[in-house]
Amino acid sequence: MNTGMIIVKDGARIFYKDWGPKDAPVIWFHHGWPLTSDDWDSQMMFFLQHGYRVIAHDRRGHGRSTQTDTGNDMDTYSSDVAALATELKVTKAIHVGHSTGGGEVARFTRQYGKKHVIKAVLLSAVPPIMVQSATNPDGVPLKVFDDIRQGTAFNRPQFYMDLTIPFYGYNRPGAKVSEAIRQNWWRQGMMGGVKAAYDCIFQFAQVDFSDDLRAMDMPVLVMHGEDDQIVPFGNSAAKSVKLLKKGQLISYPGFPHGMPTTHADVINADLLKFFKA
Repeated sequence: MNTGMIIVKDGARIFYKDWGPKDAPVIWFHHGWPLTSDDWDSQMMFFLQHGYRVIAHDRRGHGRSTQTDTGNDMDTYSSDVAALATELKVTKAIHVGHSTGGGEVARFTRQYGKKHVIKAVLLSAVPPIMVQSATNPDGVPLKVFDDIRQGTAFNRPQFYMDLTIPFYGYNRPGAKVSEAIRQNWWRQGMMGGVKAAYDCIFQFAQVDFSDDLRAMDMPVLVMHGEDDQIVPFGNSAAKSVKLLKKGQLISYPGFPHGMPTTHADVINADLLKFFKA
């Protein structure tokens, strides 16, 4: 097992985990905002035990990577992944992205995918574009993202704690709230830099990934909870799968945005089927 850092071209340090046999099939996990590679614990351990090599990194500005005040954009995120893939000598992998990480997978795949990506998974992911506009009338109003910016910039500890409730669907009738899961989300979010987290909001909310999706010519599994209160299903997965050349959609009635954690057993089983297909 290996954990370490690389230094990319602008001097930022990118933290990564690289576990398992180096000759095994590779699964690369991309986390959501404002979290870290730790958010993939359930998947990393599951697939490690199934004989895979598993890799995950902390996006720049997040977690243990440099708290950058510049370069917090999708093209730079993509470039950072490419630099890490070169360092680790990984040329063929399955890339899995949750939420903002799904946008990162889509952008990385378009820019570097012919060499690096053999399959991809967009899990509760933000593509094609979240914000409401004249061309995306059923999107999320801009004010929602402006409120996220305000809460992140000036009241981050409380805002992050409050956000865990809809993130995991803990505001739904009968939901069993895990304070440990909430605290772990908060811990990860607060590890990152506030400027980087603020900048990243534009990236997950207002960047259009439609062209990235159209360029993905490998098999892509789209997984999304139908009760996702953070990235609404109808404005994301339901549209993304129509733009993919080889897209497959699995939707989950009642599942929340944080379903890789709350329903890890179901998600891991469906991921394994797709990987082995």
